[in-house]
Amino acid sequence: MRHKTTSLPSTRYLLMAAVATLLSGGTAFASNALLIPPPPPLPDAKSYVLMDFRTGQIIAEKDANLQLPPASLTKLMTAYLTYGALADGALHWDQPIHVSRVAWHTGGSSMFIQPNLPVTVAQLMHGLIIDSGNDAAVALAQAVAGSRASFVDEMNSTARKLGLPGAHYGDVDGLPTPGLHLSALDIAMISRDLIAKYPQVINISKIKYYRYNHITQRSWNPALFGHPDIDGLKTGHTNAAGHCMDTTAIRNGRRLIAVVMGAPSWPSGVNDVVALLDYGYRFTTDHTVTKAGSVVGTYSDTSLDPDELPVTVARNVEVMIPTGAEKDLKTQVTYQKIGSQGIAKGQKLGEMTVSLNGKVLGTTDLVAAEAAKPAGTFGSLWNRVKQSL
Repeated sequence: MRHKTTSLPSTRYLLMAAVATLLSGGTAFASNALLIPPPPPLPDAKSYVLMDFRTGQIIAEKDANLQLPPASLTKLMTAYLTYGALADGALHWDQPIHVSRVAWHTGGSSMFIQPNLPVTVAQLMHGLIIDSGNDAAVALAQAVAGSRASFVDEMNSTARKLGLPGAHYGDVDGLPTPGLHLSALDIAMISRDLIAKYPQVINISKIKYYRYNHITQRSWNPALFGHPDIDGLKTGHTNAAGHCMDTTAIRNGRRLIAVVMGAPSWPSGVNDVVALLDYGYRFTTDHTVTKAGSVVGTYSDTSLDPDELPVTVARNVEVMIPTGAEKDLKTQVTYQKIGSQGIAKGQKLGEMTVSLNGKVLGTTDLVAAEAAKPAGTFGSLWNRVKQSL
């Protein structure tokens, strides 16, 4: 295999890291952070994650994989599966939903549905996300899967498909139940997938007040008030879980996700997520290394006709990096030895890796921009002669 590594002159990255470390009280680097200092310590929260939405990379974390009671952050998966049913045509936004006595009598936070009071899927989704209605969660689960038990099975199956092996659901609403636990990283990953697949969820999660059954309720997300960049996503609280916040914001077109679990109060939780988000926007940036279809090199093989082929990247390569560290990025191109059997257009020829200070941030396949046939004995000889001239 052949390798090619490129780099550009150093930037002010080390200075930026040192300054940011001082701002954080001299705290050591987060174990899973990407070469940037962590945000100011959050000693009162059990765990937290700050995720870049575009790349899915973690900016900062504390005990990100610690499994904890999620309270009403459970409803993120309830919303996820309901949006899936809507996308599949199994449900429709204006569809009336029967309210069972089980849903009606569900305890905890409520949107105040009743068996004989009309309610649609759209209204239930607003009640689920804005009012954090446990009754709405049960009604939607029954509408999607027929029963709460079947819906919980779907929740756990979907968690496995999303790559969350430690997550486990025991109910649809987040009321305390044995075996219900999620990590901050689980919540961030679910949130990213939810927003990516069903961005219309933000149109609901950003609403500050919702009225149903002649009752107007304030959103359970206190971070929406006074922070115009924040437009979602969900909060939760039980005595076992503490105050949990799954917050997302968009600033200058860039979205971040901050999850805090086990904060001692709502003001503390709001301060934590705002600090995380501000830190992420201040010290990191998204950078497009290359776009799908861009020519990044030439593949040479004397056994082919032609013996040189332009090579393109198969997909966009986007990375999250410390602000100002673009010139520290390194790319390494590795080509495979295909042999004399010929190459089809679009065939994989190798791989390109992008790294920063030795940590791989992104990869993409390299593919042939055009086809090449076997050169044969005389063609291969002539190609070797050309290369020697």
